[in-house]
Amino acid sequence: QGPFAARAKLAYLMGIPARQIHVFTERVGGGFGGKQEMVSEDLPLFASMKLGGRPVKWEWSREDEFIGATTRHQMTTKIKVGAKKDGTLTAIDWQVISNTGAYGNHGGETLAAAMASPMAAYRCDNKRGVGRAVYTNMVPGGGFRGYGASQTTFAMECAMDELARTLGLDPFEIRRKNVVRPGDNVESIWSEAGDASFGSHGIDECLDIVERELKRGNGTKKPDGAEWTEGKGVALAMLECGPPTEHRSGAEMHLNPDGTYHLACGSSEMGNGITTAHKQIAASILGVRALDIDIINADTDRTPYDTGTFASTGTVVAGKAVHITAEAMRDDVLDFAARHSGVDRDKCRLDNDAVICGNKRITLKELHAEGAKVHHRFTVGRRAYLSPRTIAFNVQGVRLAVHRITGEIRILHSVHAADIGKPINPMQCRGQLDGAVAMGYGWALVENMVHDEGHMVNPQLRNCRVPVFADTPHTDIFFAKTVDAIGPLGAKSQGECGINPVAPAVSNAIANATGVRFAHLPFTPDRLFADLGKSK
Repeated sequence: QGPFAARAKLAYLMGIPARQIHVFTERVGGGFGGKQEMVSEDLPLFASMKLGGRPVKWEWSREDEFIGATTRHQMTTKIKVGAKKDGTLTAIDWQVISNTGAYGNHGGETLAAAMASPMAAYRCDNKRGVGRAVYTNMVPGGGFRGYGASQTTFAMECAMDELARTLGLDPFEIRRKNVVRPGDNVESIWSEAGDASFGSHGIDECLDIVERELKRGNGTKKPDGAEWTEGKGVALAMLECGPPTEHRSGAEMHLNPDGTYHLACGSSEMGNGITTAHKQIAASILGVRALDIDIINADTDRTPYDTGTFASTGTVVAGKAVHITAEAMRDDVLDFAARHSGVDRDKCRLDNDAVICGNKRITLKELHAEGAKVHHRFTVGRRAYLSPRTIAFNVQGVRLAVHRITGEIRILHSVHAADIGKPINPMQCRGQLDGAVAMGYGWALVENMVHDEGHMVNPQLRNCRVPVFADTPHTDIFFAKTVDAIGPLGAKSQGECGINPVAPAVSNAIANATGVRFAHLPFTPDRLFADLGKSK
């Protein structure tokens, strides 16, 4: 996910200049933060050096992946909230302990993220939080989809539902009343000036969509029998689109002799469809088909620097770099065409594979040939920095059934609404959200790494289950009709935040069905069984 970062670390380990190392990323096939840091890249390199430069490939087994890679940080959150009788929040206080495992890795950064957006999502005059990252004799924590915010979103959204129940308020209404809005201070426990800003605001529409769809229903009824009880739950999540750190990306473009374009960008393709989105962004600005733009990405010798494709930055940073680079490419072509034709610049425009200047049409192929005669290169480059950061929202709704005796849970209806601005590629966005929600259900219902004195005792997929297609409920996905003023072509980030509200929505639905609050994930039958006797 970060070839330039890997190159810098390898150069440090080897004691040679970074320019002597070439790192490139093929299509990774899933990243989710796990390939954000260098875990194993150094060992094949050292093996290759020992073998006289012979190619070396290191393939991990499933068990290697469980015990040699990183995992999501296990967190324990204790939260207290205060409110007026009408539901207006007056105080939020939480304590977070994060298990970073044997090494620090992302311990500080994920803890900071845990203390940020889940609390900043709500207006409240009094906020206090204390977070601690602790070392343990376990597999180290690392970057993972949601990056710390998933864990505390679970606590915050469960607390909001408990508050609504205590005050006799509707779970949707208490969120509408308190969610942060344009003009509010977007802050958690830190009051320093920040750059998180509303380029658009679609949380109300997302809440309306999920409430409407759950009321409408999908025709799926709970199983027959008095032992089954049914409940609904909702949760929201807020995403500051990118980390509050120096994140940048560069892009370069040039016009090819055949009239097509070449685009180089340092971000990684890992099944997220970012190369397609980047081609679409450039094509929309240059007035051509995505097919007319070839792209190279994630190559330290052939692309500009990119901090890394993580923290939902592939669109809002690298995509922004592509956006402004394509604009520069358009201007370069039109400026030269105006000079070449002797027509005023404002009378020149791109027309697919040509430029029209006045009443004359010049193909891009012809224009490139004319430029070559005077050594005009038709090459541009631009950089984008992650500031300001726009704000996105996600809302998850769940209707489920719980078996009072066995603890079995069946998802009857799953609804997700996302405020992602204008989708660059709606199909890919749906795929991202489908995957995020499926991952959220896995986290909520089945995935459980079991440790004994620091040793993982179930490092196989047979014993540490993850959801497959047959396990994953269908989710109805909707987009709020917003166009962002900050992101490229009106788009926002969406790679991560879809996972964050899923587990708390499931928890809230279970509490609604049974009257019992289960605080520990995953909600496997053995964990529910002991307390189901208390259910209503």
